[in-house]
Amino acid sequence: MLPLSHTVTLNLDASFVPSDAGAVAVTSANALRHASPGLIGRLAHLPCHAVGARTAEAARQAGFAHVTEGPGDAAGLAGRIAGTFSGSLVYLCGRVRFPGFEERLSASGVRVDALEVYDTVTTGYDEASVGEVLDGRPVEAVLLYSAVAAQAMRGLLHRDGLRPLFANAQFFALSKRVAAGLGEEPAAMVNVAGHPEEQALLELLASRLGHKGGGASSHRPFSLP
Repeated sequence: MLPLSHTVTLNLDASFVPSDAGAVAVTSANALRHASPGLIGRLAHLPCHAVGARTAEAARQAGFAHVTEGPGDAAGLAGRIAGTFSGSLVYLCGRVRFPGFEERLSASGVRVDALEVYDTVTTGYDEASVGEVLDGRPVEAVLLYSAVAAQAMRGLLHRDGLRPLFANAQFFALSKRVAAGLGEEPAAMVNVAGHPEEQALLELLASRLGHKGGGASSHRPFSLP
C-alpha cells in the first residue's frame, strides 16, 4: 500500500562479463528483471545458481538453460556453491546488498565478479501522505521483505504523528536479517518466517492473525517491498 523503496536499472552492458566466467549466481529476481537482454544473452549458456524457487523460475524465464535452485537464503547458497565450484563466478546483483554472500565465497577461493544491474532507492513520505494512504486507520500487520524496507519502517515508527497508526501492529519479516532492520522494536511484535520465502511469510501471517487466506478479512496488512 505504501512502497518505501523502488528499484532502478543501472544499464550495465555485456562488455563487463569476464571472459573466463564459469557460472552465474543470482540472489534476487530483481537482478534478472533489470539485466539487459545483451547481458543475459552473454551469460545464459552458463550454469545459474539461484537463491530460491522464485528466483530460479525467473532465471529460466529470462533464458538460462541450466538453473540450480538454492535453499532460499544467500548464506546457504554461498555454502553450496563454495563446496562445488571454483573459478570465476558472475554475481548479478543490486548496488545495495548484504556482503556476506561474496565474503563467504571469496574465503573459499571463489572469485566473485559482482555485476550491479540495479539500485534500490528509498522514497520519502510526509506524515500527511502516510495518513491519507492508510485512511487514518490503525494497521494490524506489516510485511517486511527487505532490510531497506525494515529500516524505512523504523523511521516511520519514530514519527510522533504516525506512531498511533502502528501502535498495535505486528511485524512479519522474511528473515532474521530483515527483522534486524527494525532495530530495537519490541521482540514480541516481530515475527520471522521460518524459511526466507514469501509463502512461508504469508503462512506465518495467517497463523498469527488467526485466519486463512481465500476469504474476506477484517485485518489490514501493510506490505513494504
